[in-house]
Amino acid sequence: MVAENRKTNFHSSLFSAGTRISLLIFIILALLFLTGCGRKDDTWQRIQKEGVLRVGLDPTFPPFEVTADSDVIGLDADLARALADEMGLQAEFVYFGYDGLYDALATEQVDFLISALVIVPGRMRDFAYSEPYFNAGEILVIPSGSTIDEMAGLSGKRLAVELGAQGHVEATQWAKRLPDLQVLPYPSADEALDAVAAGEADAALVDGVSGRLYLKERSNLDLERVSQTVTVEPYAMVVRIEDETLLAKLDEALSSLTATGELDILIERWLGP
Repeated sequence: MVAENRKTNFHSSLFSAGTRISLLIFIILALLFLTGCGRKDDTWQRIQKEGVLRVGLDPTFPPFEVTADSDVIGLDADLARALADEMGLQAEFVYFGYDGLYDALATEQVDFLISALVIVPGRMRDFAYSEPYFNAGEILVIPSGSTIDEMAGLSGKRLAVELGAQGHVEATQWAKRLPDLQVLPYPSADEALDAVAAGEADAALVDGVSGRLYLKERSNLDLERVSQTVTVEPYAMVVRIEDETLLAKLDEALSSLTATGELDILIERWLGP
């Protein structure tokens, strides 16, 4: 009987200890969950209180961002300022090397990133992307008045590309569908575009940034771009995954700038029409 009571008390003691441990684990998990939920609005609340939006970028990629004297200029810089104004805030820029941008955001040194960053699905576990604000995909540049208005219209034509670039890859794929398409590789995007200007090629397929800059800087040439891009390479802003309110505010401000045409004005200012 005594042995049975000891056995019962032992099991009761184990049950009690197990219950306490389970309860403790439950409380810890609940606190972690509540802390995580609470953090969702912490960043936005702090930004509103301070009136400052800390912007992370790598100022070495003109015309999107580059240092000038003690300031930063470029499309991304202007857009960040416009977004901050739209939200009633002051933009404050913090500079990092390109490879350190996401780490700077993760460690809360900045509130969001805007630095010609392409959407990377593999990073979406820890970070969230805004709606795209620019498409840097491949574009067709043609002589003014050309009847070419899409890749399918290149049958029997000479297409200049930058050797080894994405345009070269895309052109190679099209050459399988259009056997009489002649792909002409050049050492750089500018040289591929020079070939079109010189009449050595009927069109060039280059990235949207290089192509638009070339046309902007050489507006005297009788060249134009086909408005529809061939590929899509969206640039977007980045926030920490938990900063849902901040992301919503950025998207809302970007939508407003798009609706008023201000985004197009900024893009044309730095990249041409």
